Amino acid sequence: MIIRHAVLALALCVGLIGCQTLAREDAGADEDAVVSGDASPSTEAATEEGETAEESGDDVDAAEDFDSWVAAFRLEAAREGIDEPVLSEAFDTARYQPRVVELDRSQPEFVRPIWDYLDSAVSETRVESGRERLAEYRNTARRVEQRYGVPAEIIVAIWGIESNYGGNFGDFSTVEALATLAYDGRRPEFARRELMSALRILQRGDIEPQQMRGSWAGAMGHTQFLPTSFERYAVDADEDGRRDIWNSIPDVLASTAHYLDEAGWRSGEPWGVEVALDSDFDYALAGSDTRRSSGEWASSGVRPLEGESLPDLSEASLLIPAGAEGPAFMVGPNFRAILRYNNATSYALAVGVLSQRIAGESGIEQSWPRHEQPLSRQDVRDMQRLLNRLGHDAGTPDGVLGPNTRKGLRDFQRRIGETPDGFATQRLLERLRDRSSETGE
Repeated sequence: MIIRHAVLALALCVGLIGCQTLAREDAGADEDAVVSGDASPSTEAATEEGETAEESGDDVDAAEDFDSWVAAFRLEAAREGIDEPVLSEAFDTARYQPRVVELDRSQPEFVRPIWDYLDSAVSETRVESGRERLAEYRNTARRVEQRYGVPAEIIVAIWGIESNYGGNFGDFSTVEALATLAYDGRRPEFARRELMSALRILQRGDIEPQQMRGSWAGAMGHTQFLPTSFERYAVDADEDGRRDIWNSIPDVLASTAHYLDEAGWRSGEPWGVEVALDSDFDYALAGSDTRRSSGEWASSGVRPLEGESLPDLSEASLLIPAGAEGPAFMVGPNFRAILRYNNATSYALAVGVLSQRIAGESGIEQSWPRHEQPLSRQDVRDMQRLLNRLGHDAGTPDGVLGPNTRKGLRDFQRRIGETPDGFATQRLLERLRDRSSETGE
C-alpha cells in the first residue's frame, strides 16, 4: 500500500486495501481477489469528506476515551524521540472520527466481477487523462524511468488508479485517521505503527500536519503511500529538501518507481501478455504457485494472441481470472512487483492494461463472461460448505474465494464432467446444491 500498503476491505476499497493501504499489509489477502471499488480506500473515503453526522451517545463516549488514549500515546511518542512541538501540532486539535471506524468495519455484500472493476479502472476517460499527464510530465517521467527501470506508462497507470491522477486522494487527516484506527479499529497495532511513522515524517519536515491528508485508512498522497512505505521509498526528486507526494509530481513519480524497483521490477521485461490456450489445457496449472519459462508454457498449450512467440519470461505464471470463458494472461516478475503495491490480481491487471492503453497499444482482446452474475459472500460460504460436504476440501467457509475454494471447485467440476477451471459461478452453486440434495449429504 505504498500502500504496498494495506488492507483490502470494502472492496478493498472500503475495507482497507493493499500496498499503501491497510489492505496491502494484510497477510491473508488473496492475490486473486476482486475488489468492489477502486483499489485504494482513498477513493471511497474521499466521497465522504466533509460529512458531519450527528454524534450518537456512543460516539461522544468514544471521543472522550479517545482523548485519554491520545494523551497516553503522546507520552509514548515523546519517549520515541518525537519533539513536543510536533506532538502539539499533530494532536492538539485531533478528533475521533466515527466515519473512519464505520469504513473500517464495512464489508461489501457482493464480490465485484473483475470485468466491472476493469471497466472503471481502465475507462476511456482514464486512458485519455493518462496520456495527457504523461505528455505533461514526459521529461520527468522518462528521467525516472531511466533511473529505476520502470516504464513511465506503468508509473502513470498506478497514479491514475490510485487517485485518478491526483483528483481524489482523500481529505482525511492522516494523523486523525490513524489515531482513530489505532484506538478503535480492527487492526490497532498496525495503525499504531503507521501513526508513529507519520509522526516521524512530520518531525523530519517533509510535510506540514495540515497538509498530511489522504484516505480514511491512512494512505497518503497521489499514489497512496502508507507512512511506513513513505519512510522506506519516498524520494526527493525535485531536490527541494523534502519528500512531498502531495504537491510535487517529480517526487510522486520517483517514489512510485522506487517502490516498484525495490519490489523486484525487471527492466526490459513486460508485466505480462494476453494469451490463448489449447482446448486441452490443464487448468490446474493456472495460478501464481506454478512458475515456468515461456518455452515451457508454450509446450503446455499456451499460445500468443499476436506474433509468432511468447515474450521471454523465465518465471511466468498463468492467470485465468474469469475461468475458461474469459481471457488468459501469462505474467512474470513485474506483475508480481505490482502485486507488492496492491495484492489483488484485478488491481495488477488494471495497472498493466492501463499502461498499455496509455502507450497507445490495445487493451484486452478476448471477451469476459459478462452473463455471469456476481456471488454474494453468503453464496461463497454456501459454496464452501457444500464443497466440504461433498468431499471437496474448500477450507473454512469464510466467504473468500481463495486457492482452497478454487481447488475444491476444480475437483467438483471434474466429478461432473465440466472444464475444471475453478471459476465460481451461480450456475456451479446451483449444481452443488442439486448434487447435495441428490446424495442426501
